[in-house]
Amino acid sequence: MHRQSRAARSSGGPCRAHLGRRSRALRLVRPQDVCDPSGVEDPHRSDRSCPEHRSPSCAADLPNARQHRTGVGPLHVGDELRTSDVGRQGRLYGHRLGLECRCHRHRVVNSARIPARTAPPVKGFDPTWSRIVFIGDELIDGQRINNEGAHQRAEVSPPVGEREPVVETLGVHVLDTNPEHVELTVVCVHGNPTWSYLWRNVARQAPPTVRVIAPDHVGMGFSARSGGIRRLDQRVRDLSAIVSSLNVRGPVVALAHDWGGPVALGWSENVMEDEDSPSWIAGVVLTNTAVHQPEHRGIPWVIAATRLPGIRGVMTRRTQGFVRATTRISRVDAETARAFRAPYPTAQDRHAIDDFVADIPTGPDHPTSAVLEGIAARLDTLADVPTLLVWGMRDPVFSVRYLDDLRRRLPRALVQQYPDAGHLVLEDRADAIADIWSWIVRVPASLGGREEDTDSDLVHAHEATEDDLGNNLRRRGRGSTSAAVAMSEPRPGATPEASPESDLFRDVSWGALKGRVAEIANAFARRGVSAGDRVAILIPPGADLLAVVYAVWRIGASIVVIDAAHGARSLLRSLKGARVDHVVAVRRAAPVIRLLNVPGEVFWQHRLAGLLDAGLLDAEAEPRRTPAAHVADSDAAIVFTSGATGPAKAVAYSRAGIAATRDTLLGHYEFTDDDVLVAAFAPWAVLGPLLGISSVIPAMDASRPGSLTAESLSAAMEHAGGTVMWMSPAALSSVLSGARPGSHAHTRLARAGSSLRLLLLAGAPIARSLLRDVMDLWPECDVRTPYGMTEVLPATDVTAREVLAEPPGAGVLVGRPLPSVEIAVAVVDSDGTPSSELSTEAGVLGEVALRAPHMKDRYDAQAFVEQRTSRNRGWHRTGDVGVLDKQGRLWLEGRLGHVITTVNGPVGPVSIEQRIEEGLGGVAADRIVTAAVGVGPAGAQVLVVVCAPAVVGAGASRIRQRHVDLAEMSLVTRVRSIARDAQVPDVAAVLWIDRMPVDIRHGAKIDRARLAADAERLLAGHG
Repeated sequence: MHRQSRAARSSGGPCRAHLGRRSRALRLVRPQDVCDPSGVEDPHRSDRSCPEHRSPSCAADLPNARQHRTGVGPLHVGDELRTSDVGRQGRLYGHRLGLECRCHRHRVVNSARIPARTAPPVKGFDPTWSRIVFIGDELIDGQRINNEGAHQRAEVSPPVGEREPVVETLGVHVLDTNPEHVELTVVCVHGNPTWSYLWRNVARQAPPTVRVIAPDHVGMGFSARSGGIRRLDQRVRDLSAIVSSLNVRGPVVALAHDWGGPVALGWSENVMEDEDSPSWIAGVVLTNTAVHQPEHRGIPWVIAATRLPGIRGVMTRRTQGFVRATTRISRVDAETARAFRAPYPTAQDRHAIDDFVADIPTGPDHPTSAVLEGIAARLDTLADVPTLLVWGMRDPVFSVRYLDDLRRRLPRALVQQYPDAGHLVLEDRADAIADIWSWIVRVPASLGGREEDTDSDLVHAHEATEDDLGNNLRRRGRGSTSAAVAMSEPRPGATPEASPESDLFRDVSWGALKGRVAEIANAFARRGVSAGDRVAILIPPGADLLAVVYAVWRIGASIVVIDAAHGARSLLRSLKGARVDHVVAVRRAAPVIRLLNVPGEVFWQHRLAGLLDAGLLDAEAEPRRTPAAHVADSDAAIVFTSGATGPAKAVAYSRAGIAATRDTLLGHYEFTDDDVLVAAFAPWAVLGPLLGISSVIPAMDASRPGSLTAESLSAAMEHAGGTVMWMSPAALSSVLSGARPGSHAHTRLARAGSSLRLLLLAGAPIARSLLRDVMDLWPECDVRTPYGMTEVLPATDVTAREVLAEPPGAGVLVGRPLPSVEIAVAVVDSDGTPSSELSTEAGVLGEVALRAPHMKDRYDAQAFVEQRTSRNRGWHRTGDVGVLDKQGRLWLEGRLGHVITTVNGPVGPVSIEQRIEEGLGGVAADRIVTAAVGVGPAGAQVLVVVCAPAVVGAGASRIRQRHVDLAEMSLVTRVRSIARDAQVPDVAAVLWIDRMPVDIRHGAKIDRARLAADAERLLAGHG
């Protein structure tokens, strides 16, 4: 029922009398030339504001159907179809003029359209980019073709007697940078309910010879409202018409988001198939989009909720709910959110938002389903086109399953995942735009080809056959050596203080381990684990860990490994980013596993444990199914970094890369079957079967290196007779603090370690005092401090004797590169920026770069990190800074982000810390550790020294948040005096902190970036 104005309902009013005489035939006609002027929300606002306009209501003031009284915008209730087969016209467009009513019972309709207009001033949008272009819109007999077989009345009519389609023009608003000289064009396609404003930062950062084009879809943004629903295939045609009207020629890169992804892909496929096209696709960048809706999975819950009866119209059209929700699921400030809402102030402006939601296919019968499936099926036409997928992993709409689908369809695509970003990924991570441009300009546009990721001389010639990574395990598990001990692990609950020595450890033979690997591999295969799958392993170091790792490799799957010291949130984020297929975990990880929503199987450790003790495995057990030959370049491991130098990154190793690491270790350290590895850094126990040597794990908390005690280490070495030990500096410090010279613990530790021939101390810089102490403890042992990282290990090697022979204060000497490793530096300038070229010049501070055959394959789903660290092809930029001496040895000075850029040039923090600590002296608990940080603008930073007591002892609690404060004046005086004598830059301030913030893996890498931020706040008076 039509609502009438208050005046029309009142008795005796002139409007009522007027309507009474003419109620049987009323027609209000809007002249065709009446439209909303560009940039004006309501052309009648001034009329309504005049006092003369407020005369008694008459026929001209008849309110619209479902509309409040005169002067108030239409309030559309219900969710009826735009068109119908009974000839009813669609929803209202425009303002109250243009209505047509044949009699008092007829439905009020409006066929007028809202024209295109340029964008108003909004935050970050350059008005010079805004322009209007016109494209054709096909009509038949004056009716606009829609995609449901119905037509909608148009504003113009074709010539009488003709039934050929006629073309009506539609205005389209376009962001167009339009530089004078164009070498490359980037076509940006937004989704729903955004507009070209989404690409403002892309346009702002565009190189001068790159043209950026970002149209608003018809009905969206500031483009014309066509008056008809436009489905996916029509929008693909619209994009083609827009690009043609802009005379785009030459190489083009398509950049798309949300529903703009299928539109851009459909258009790109058409361009690739059109031999006469003046442009060609040089690259594709997709951000949080999809091309396929899995039949067995429902649409995203956000969209499903929006499409509920009675909800869709309210959310998408009647209110700004859908627009507001889009900005609220990302980190968008209020002003930017208002800019995104600017084109959609009224219901008639938001009809296309509703259309987009309705056009999402929910089943095979949907009108758009076949079109979307066709676009997905034709993606092979883009197989040779460089493709980049940039994804916000916190998107509740386009979740990781849509990313996985695109990766399967575009297997050569590079992927950059942002765990902390949502739906509007380029709003949440604005820094991604510079990386996208860096990738785009590296696309070889002149050839339209794809850059290879590896140099030809670094491609591994090593071709794996049947389970190459298990060769040594199978060799040791056969014949006379099968009964020898492969692994010794602490019995659950046993402690050196409370248990007899014979009950402390459980031994597993090579034969039993080999058989267990075979049984687990068969069980996993029967439960669906197959070659190429990813299996996350969340169990502590021990025999079960070894058996699971080698069983997964036997199948041809890859392992996903992350430090147990990571919190639940970090663990969940990392595992989601790794896109695991199956999980093997301990029960206490159940809360994380539930949130992970694992697509495959979850295997609990307690169901695997006990099989060894029960004697159910035959030492000569053979697999029930023979594993197929494995491809050398397939993934073997996804290992996360510690996060000490930034967010934990997923490092991918191929099977060939793991095999090359094994061969490097065997060749350099000359391991033999007689060696026994003491895994004082517990995760390295996995290397035992790979190297073919036995191993023992001391009783300790694997997530806390400082939890290792002298008693636990002595017991492990006494039980297994260790010959090789790998440990972190934090673990060594903890052990030595509990074994003072002259004590029983010291004597026992010295006796237990008398069988050691090689001690490898790695993971963080090692204090010279620790090196002296350990050499005094085991004088016959060859103590070495190799340098490496998760991405390549080892890279260099040096003996403790050579380190101590050098005077302190020049940095950390990590030695010469291994025979297969090359080292260079990228010289750091006055602002701390490394050069693009590499150098082997001695005596210059620079970012360390490595080149080795046992290097990582890539950063998994971190294309931009890989892009930055591999900018010199075949090399890995480590992020560490150091100096090469004339002997070719490397001296480390810390991390690139820790360089102090003074007015006299850049300096590294480590050499400063060494000189000050050497001057402060002290031993054990009295020793003070320091961190040198820079405060102030780059190129003019001042030196600040942060001091803290040395952290020792197994009882040390996990590192928590600490705050810096001003140091006592006596310490300030001492530090400044030492600095002057050591010829280091002037110390502007000396601060104190209770405990240094360090990494969770090694407990030794100082977080200088956090200390610098805290120091800057304190010195600025905000501490």
